[in-house]
Parts: sequence; C-alpha cells; structure tokens
Amino acid sequence: MSARDDEAHRDEPVEVGHGHDYDEVYRDAADSGGPPWDIGGPQPALAEVLDQGVTGPKVLDIGCGTGDLAIALARRGHQVTAVDISRVAIDQARAKAAREGLAVHFEVQDATALSLPSAPFDTVFDSGLLHSLHRYGAAMDRYLASLPGLAAPGATAYVLAVSPAAGHGWGMTEQELRASFAGPEWTGTEVREIDVVAETGGRTLHLAGHLLRTVRALDT
Repeated sequence: MSARDDEAHRDEPVEVGHGHDYDEVYRDAADSGGPPWDIGGPQPALAEVLDQGVTGPKVLDIGCGTGDLAIALARRGHQVTAVDISRVAIDQARAKAAREGLAVHFEVQDATALSLPSAPFDTVFDSGLLHSLHRYGAAMDRYLASLPGLAAPGATAYVLAVSPAAGHGWGMTEQELRASFAGPEWTGTEVREIDVVAETGGRTLHLAGHLLRTVRALDT
C-alpha cells in the first residue's frame, strides 16, 4: 500500500474480534457487497497456491465466510470441509456451492471449539481468522492447540494474516506467526510478505500481510 493510500484508509474497519456477532456483520453488509474481507474470491496470495500447493484429497477451510475459497478448492476436485461461526455466512456459502453443483461440507462452528469427526485433513487453510483471534489470548490459544489434531502427519497448513505494518493498529508480525506454529508439531515453516485485499465503500484496499506455510510433523 502506498503512503497516500495508507493515510486515506488508515481507519477503515477490516477486523472484527472474537465474540462479535458475525451474523449481524453479514446482515448489515448485505446491501453493500458484504464485509471488507468478502472480496468475491480467494485472497490472491492463496489463489496462487491452489493449483500446486494443496495436498489432498481432504481439505479444511477454517473461518470460511461465504465460501469463496472452499468453492475454489471444490472446483479442483478436493473434498472440502468448511466452517464459520456465522450461520448467515454459511447459508450464503451453501447457496453459492449449490448454484455450481459443488459438494462442499459447510458447518456452523466456533473455530475455538471445533468438533470435526472427518479430521484429520491433508491441507488446512486459515484465511484471516488467526489475526482476528490474536487480541483474545485464551481463544487464540484454544484454536492453535486444536490445529495439530486437525492436520494429518505431513499435511500442509496455510495462514494468511494482516501485518501491523498495514497501519490499522492490529495484526500479526512474522515472529508471532512463527511462534504460533513452532515445533515439535510443525516443521518447515515459511513466512512471506504479501498483500491482503479488502473491499469497502466501493474501494479496493491492499494491506500489508503475511502468508505462512507449514507442515504437520510426521513423528509427533
């Protein structure tokens, strides 16, 4: 993001914390194209990995929103389970998948208390959830503690997060992301700088962010 864009959009709301009424967020934003993170497709940094970076067949999308990433994965033949705390978002996601004739298993669940009998998965995606839990320590800790049990040995996990460098007063640093996916459960962790896209008020924002890729260790 340029300095001019950063100044113009510094106060744009692009994060909602744990415990917020996400159903209300989705309802209130329905007439304006959805909340800022609902951009009509996967985040560009994740779209880049869909064709070559996904092991399968079983894939989990945590915090799926209205389902664009999950649907993109299903188009590629993956067996996709996708969860979100908002029933409104899940209803929209199911309708999108039905229009394309795609079988995606959508569930309304709190990511900090997941119950998924179909676990473990071969690839796990978190597109903007962890950074929303970051300010809520106990909730984040519960979520992170559950992830190793959701990922099969050798599974790949991707986490997309806004960086504090975006200038909105919140986000996760590279060091915080790496600490969240330390050994012995995770190995080969890589973090790269990316743009995170948001849309609000008819404008597209490009926020400084990170994409973490890590692998569930084989021997834990």
